[in-house]
Amino acid sequence: MSALANSDTVPRKTAFEVIPAIDIRGGKCVRLFQGDYAQETVYGDPIEMALHWETLGAPRLHVVDLDGAREKRPVNHALVLELARAVRIPVEVSGGIRTMETVRMWADAGVDRIQLGSAAVADPGLVRDAVAAFRDRVVVSIDCRDGEVMTNGWLDGSGIQVLDLARAMAAAGVVRIMVTDISRDGALAGPNLPLYGELVRELPVPVVASGGVGSNVDLVALARLGCEGVIVGKALYEGRVDLRQALEAVSC
Repeated sequence: MSALANSDTVPRKTAFEVIPAIDIRGGKCVRLFQGDYAQETVYGDPIEMALHWETLGAPRLHVVDLDGAREKRPVNHALVLELARAVRIPVEVSGGIRTMETVRMWADAGVDRIQLGSAAVADPGLVRDAVAAFRDRVVVSIDCRDGEVMTNGWLDGSGIQVLDLARAMAAAGVVRIMVTDISRDGALAGPNLPLYGELVRELPVPVVASGGVGSNVDLVALARLGCEGVIVGKALYEGRVDLRQALEAVSC
């Protein structure tokens, strides 16, 4: 049995999720510092890392095609699909998803969640079409720096404020929104709690946080704010957060 999803799955209330990130560039599992492609750390084979996090109890995996985000099209899709088939837990996919054909490719492949990022700014119609076709499997991922939404692999400013875009996406029928504070990403200095608190208060849909986690204290704080979950990358790979202990901490 693989992690490939049933498209008729109905969302249900779950415990706060600590979700390991697997960012893929050049076929390797890597981490970038604040989205800077020049500041890259390589952690090895993505499938081996996926199986490792699954063994430690990860509820799902957050897989990003970094090459795809930069090229605005899927690049590592064969590897990502192989990864999704190798594990039993759900997999969400992000990076380079800019057309309905690509959305449908991932949906037909059976991945659990499909994330639209830059497309939410460049092509809101795509978001509406994707939601109409695949409902709860569509997630909008919003990346921001100093409150401004960034696009194209965190390279370009949009002039749009994060809360404004998040509200518009919720109004368009998006059932889940992930927000990354780029300035915190990879810094291990703690997440932007005021930002996530505001998003949880103002939005009618679940919020998943990303960026800045450096300890279990950060995870507990996000859970108490009311976030649905958090994406964790560098803190796990550098041993600052132990996944088993983290899952226990947020379950208390």
